[in-house]
Amino acid sequence: MPNTRVAIFTGGDLHEEYIEKLNADDILIGADYGAWYLVNQHLTLNLAVGDFDSVSEEQYRCIEENSHQVVRCDPIDKDLSDTELALKYAYSFDPAEIVIFGATGSRLDHTLANIQILSKTLKQGVRCSILNRNNLITATDSRITLHKSEYDYVSILPLTTEVRGIDLDGFMYPLSNAVLSIGDSLGISNQIVDTTGTITIKEGILLVVQSKD
Repeated sequence: MPNTRVAIFTGGDLHEEYIEKLNADDILIGADYGAWYLVNQHLTLNLAVGDFDSVSEEQYRCIEENSHQVVRCDPIDKDLSDTELALKYAYSFDPAEIVIFGATGSRLDHTLANIQILSKTLKQGVRCSILNRNNLITATDSRITLHKSEYDYVSILPLTTEVRGIDLDGFMYPLSNAVLSIGDSLGISNQIVDTTGTITIKEGILLVVQSKD
């Protein structure tokens, strides 16, 4: 299934408009409270996963009834977050793309952990992004082309200690063979001025954040 997209819903900020962003053939994975959110939207899950410490037993029973498969983990003994656990199972569907909803929110620790997880998806060769109301977040270790869209701004931040050989083409502020280190703000709030903007790097991992106000 080379064109499969997996949509993961996890337990951060979740909004009804996210349902409108789903494709009819998406594989749905709910992580902990994200599973209940999907069930509450009258959707059937391909997989529900997590320790489910954020839902009641009644809600958990509803999740079981509306999921093709449920993987429940002990909250004490598990080593992965619910989101990372969902990603682990998402790879088994051999997806071309993974999109994660609910990965950001008021818990900054969870938000940062979820963003950093994007670097692991690169090793799997799967295009993965985090989507919320104002941002589309992804990562690259080679080359990525962005299309001019509803997102007004593009920011790049290093996910590794240093990112080398950064080229930006089609942007208001181009770069050529640039270097970014952790803490540098040079890559904040750029804009695509052509139809597309291309980001190329030679070493490291770069976080790419497309944002709108």
